[in-house]
Amino acid sequence: MRDKSHPIFGAQYAQLPDRFYAAQSATPVADPKWIAFNRDLAATLQLDADLLSGDVGLAIFAGNQTAPNTTPLAMAYSGHQFGHWNPRLGDGRALLLGDAQSKDGQVFDIQLKGSGPTPYSRNGDGRAALGPVLREYVLSEAMHALGLPTTRALAAVTTGEMVRRETPLPGAIITRVAKSFVRFGTFQYFVAHDDKEGLKALADFSIMRHEPDLQVADHPYLELLKRVISRQAELIAQWQLIGFIHGVMNTDNVSIAGETIDFGPCAFMDEYDPATVFSSIDQFGRYAYQNQPRIGQWNLSVLAQSMLPILHDDEDQALALAQDAINEFSPQFDDAFRSGILKKIGIANERPGDYELAIELLDLMKEARADFTNTFRALCNLELPNPTVAAAQLPLTEWINDWVRHTDGGKRVDQSLMRKVNPAFIPRNHRVEAMIQAATDGDFSLFEELMQVLSRPFEDQPVHHAYTLPPAPDERVHQTFCGT
Repeated sequence: MRDKSHPIFGAQYAQLPDRFYAAQSATPVADPKWIAFNRDLAATLQLDADLLSGDVGLAIFAGNQTAPNTTPLAMAYSGHQFGHWNPRLGDGRALLLGDAQSKDGQVFDIQLKGSGPTPYSRNGDGRAALGPVLREYVLSEAMHALGLPTTRALAAVTTGEMVRRETPLPGAIITRVAKSFVRFGTFQYFVAHDDKEGLKALADFSIMRHEPDLQVADHPYLELLKRVISRQAELIAQWQLIGFIHGVMNTDNVSIAGETIDFGPCAFMDEYDPATVFSSIDQFGRYAYQNQPRIGQWNLSVLAQSMLPILHDDEDQALALAQDAINEFSPQFDDAFRSGILKKIGIANERPGDYELAIELLDLMKEARADFTNTFRALCNLELPNPTVAAAQLPLTEWINDWVRHTDGGKRVDQSLMRKVNPAFIPRNHRVEAMIQAATDGDFSLFEELMQVLSRPFEDQPVHHAYTLPPAPDERVHQTFCGT
């Protein structure tokens, strides 16, 4: 009979050989308290929200208690960090608790982040400060509401302890959910250890979890690679279309499932500038907004190289197959971006000159230092075919007139479509930082309000109009931090 006093988690990853991970218990904390619990996500995962939102859940999500029949584990992986190879990384402050299944049969992994040191911590404390936990909670849930593939936030708690970074900061732990926490760097790990058997087992696990139809394919590992490439092309195009900058696209921070993962020094642009960088550790702009597609393809080439031993027994054949697959990234990204940018200006069915018109808009926005989100949202609300007064409020009057003329007097512009792809609300940096500062001082009301606003990003919410405003000069956030 099921014990209803504890949650039931599965343990698919723990069934893999023990060289895939290190079994590791969380380090208990002094005085955990709730920040947030995501009841809607718990319901999606068919978890007992009433049980997990109480003392039992608090103990589990703080790392003070282990759910029955589970083995918390830190996953092993390698990676290229800012292009530099590191053969031994792994979860240095995260623990996989187990998995849960949604009603449609999709399995999701559940992971603590900030739960203490592991064998992969490399002298780190394995903890997380409150600020990065809140940033990841807010941004991952905002990303979900915006319709992008992403890890989710199930819970967040304070620990009652301080962590030392530049200064002592309140500690916290986030519980996050993903289709899988297998990374490109996980594949690299087995190549680094010359472990073809492990590489095949990892690929088989990934197919079982994400692409079960490939289990009967003639070339399942090649088809797996192709699907990962397609998902990354689509995901990065979506990042570009929403003005999102990941900030640290190392191969250990890229998901095999095509989800946005590891919300460290990430941010959304205010003023449109393709060279924008926020990450404090990205000194040379490797992961700038404009470089994300190129880096995405670079990361995929590294993954493909890692998979060569299982693509074909003949090395030359394997290389040719991998190269052909990688060559598909650029056209797939271009198609996804092209379709998306046209929808942002209301065009569902492309005609000659449409794409050039959209790119001209981006060029003008860069020149005018226009706000990325607000410019596209304003276009949604212009009165066509005579935008007159409203258009004059934008530094794009001539382009708007060209847009109307080019689209048959605005007849080809679908503004209802525009309102579905151009949000009114994004998690703006200055709002996130203000929320973090208030929470650090013990006030979580801004966190709660921000979560409420960002849960409906495509709706006009007049009462929250202030959240649409770009930062004043003294509110601008120029750098974001990992928090490690």
